[in-house]
Amino acid sequence: MTASIHSVLAAGWIPFVIVIVLVLLFSSIYIKYYTSKHDSEWSTTICAILALSVTLMTTALIPVDVFLVSFMKNSDGTFSEWAVSNETRHSVEQSVLIGYYTMYGLITFCMFLLLPFMYFFYEEREDDATCKSRCCGALKYSIVFLIVIFVLLLIGALVHTKKVPTKNQNATEWQKVEALFDMESNWIENSLSLVISILSLIGMLALFTYTAYGMAILPIDLIRGNRNVRRERLEVQSRRSDNRDRIQAIKNKYSGGRSMSSRDAARVSDLEESGALMERQERHLEARDTCCQKCWLVLRPFAVVFGILLILVAILVFLSLLLTNIDKTMNSLGPKLGYALPKSTLPNPVDIVLVFCQKAFPLDYILFAALVLYLVISSMAGIRNIGIWFFCLRMYKIRPRRTRPQGILMMCMILMFIQLGINIILYELTPQYSSYGSQHFQESNSTKTEKCSTNQGEEECIITRMSLLLTRFFYKMWFFGAAYYWCTWAFLLFILIGFLVAICKKSKSSIDGEVESDDIDDSDEELIQG
Repeated sequence: MTASIHSVLAAGWIPFVIVIVLVLLFSSIYIKYYTSKHDSEWSTTICAILALSVTLMTTALIPVDVFLVSFMKNSDGTFSEWAVSNETRHSVEQSVLIGYYTMYGLITFCMFLLLPFMYFFYEEREDDATCKSRCCGALKYSIVFLIVIFVLLLIGALVHTKKVPTKNQNATEWQKVEALFDMESNWIENSLSLVISILSLIGMLALFTYTAYGMAILPIDLIRGNRNVRRERLEVQSRRSDNRDRIQAIKNKYSGGRSMSSRDAARVSDLEESGALMERQERHLEARDTCCQKCWLVLRPFAVVFGILLILVAILVFLSLLLTNIDKTMNSLGPKLGYALPKSTLPNPVDIVLVFCQKAFPLDYILFAALVLYLVISSMAGIRNIGIWFFCLRMYKIRPRRTRPQGILMMCMILMFIQLGINIILYELTPQYSSYGSQHFQESNSTKTEKCSTNQGEEECIITRMSLLLTRFFYKMWFFGAAYYWCTWAFLLFILIGFLVAICKKSKSSIDGEVESDDIDDSDEELIQG
């Protein structure tokens, strides 16, 4: 029996280790791709890579959680030999639970200490600044974030939550929550749960802004493609010629030696700046008009096909979320219990596919990882197109090899928020898979088996630790469960709006993101290499 336990644990955790390596590789390539070549510091780059990796690894725990609870039971609804003992099952569940708390703790550390500290550490960079003075300055500003996290943890520990009822106190309410099993938690778990729930709610708001639009603009851009390089170059040359003529026409008005009016001087200055920008654009377009660019056109059909596939994935995700929310509207336990859904009644395409593929592990792991990667890349595409804003003020543009370190750190923090929101969306998207995997239970006095749901107790079905954490906190602080439910409806609405905006937009320039009007101190060599 011991060998069997070890083989199951190895099968669950070895893919997770492989995913950790792939996540570190992906994060390193992504951060280096967008980091400015001239403004980067190794300290901010490493911290950004670690923060992004921690975020992605948290989601990678979900398939491990699902695999372990699924393999506790056989296809006939009976417990596997290695999982017959309650102590063995509890030990496995606790190891996964510790993993979740560890990763969520690291996320909290990155968001409230590491990233703010490194942001202000870079801001303190001056020619005569020492490492000690920069650290002191960064720590001074980071104290605000430490105070915020301390207050949130304190509120989580002291806030009054709904008590777990006994069977004699409230039979009706007990019947609704008894299937959620281990409802008891200590003050440390309550504190961390409150912090993560608040951050996840902010992440859901970020999903509206970035992920919803990214799911639309990414496939549309692939299908539509960029503008023709040669044609765009001719347009720029024509505009440069018109610009020179306008400048000359203004100067000709003062050919007699008269002094130029302040209004015309300002117009000439603006036109000269515009001419300089168009000159840089022309140099970039000339560098792009090469044989390699012509060969790239051969791959255009593949980009169109891939874009169509991404649209189909977006439709599948949209449909699955819509069906889950409709199911919750009709059959959930209501807002006071966080819209918890005891049993899914409507078919969910993504959920059905993952539960079926779970029988051929690690196929479900691969599909789940692909789903997460799709949502993450869509979020990155949204950030890339929208940029980082503070209300109506654009703070940073995210451009390949041109993003300042502060922008990279801000992007990582936004991605951490989004990833926490994605975890909620994944639970909404795959309620059966993320709660019970492929578990079945055997009906009393019958050989017939049914899929597990919250209508069964833990003696018959083992719920995943992620699902337990969510449903337990939804019961104790129902506001978050209700908020996530309504945020999912808003997310669906913003996906539709995102597609409308993406379809109405014009094709991108072939040098999109390479030359901007607010670029300063860029050498010609750097521009051409960009």
